[in-house]
Amino acid sequence: MSKSRALAGLRVGYALGDVGLIEALRRVKDSFNSYPLGRVAQAGATASVGDDSYFRESCAKVIAARESVTRELTGLGFLVLPSSANFVFARHPTRGGAEFAAALRERAVLVRHFNKPRTAPYLRITVGSEDDTRRLIATAAEILRRNSLLPD
Repeated sequence: MSKSRALAGLRVGYALGDVGLIEALRRVKDSFNSYPLGRVAQAGATASVGDDSYFRESCAKVIAARESVTRELTGLGFLVLPSSANFVFARHPTRGGAEFAAALRERAVLVRHFNKPRTAPYLRITVGSEDDTRRLIATAAEILRRNSLLPD
């Protein structure tokens, strides 16, 4: 519910599934969910579920931003995996994921990098605002230019 319902600060979520799965989740939830949901968070989550127009508008913004960041990264030579989430996985053919993540971090642009065999070449880039996207793309382009991978 973080992006689509704009409730990231409330740390609210839900699960849908088979009765057996939900029962198993209920049995173990307190062992990994160290903080209970307060009344304010519950009220906010409940109210958000009732506001379908805001939900649809919010989803449309995330989709548009994801398509924009995908288009921009592709224009810089990145391979961007198909995504229906609020993030994309992208890799550049000439730079490693860890190296690129570090270069971005040095310039105060934060992306996630998972150093595992299948994901090591990729950056996990969360869909943000238009300003966030512009800053990410400008910074990535600067990094690539400095390494003579993009024309000035």
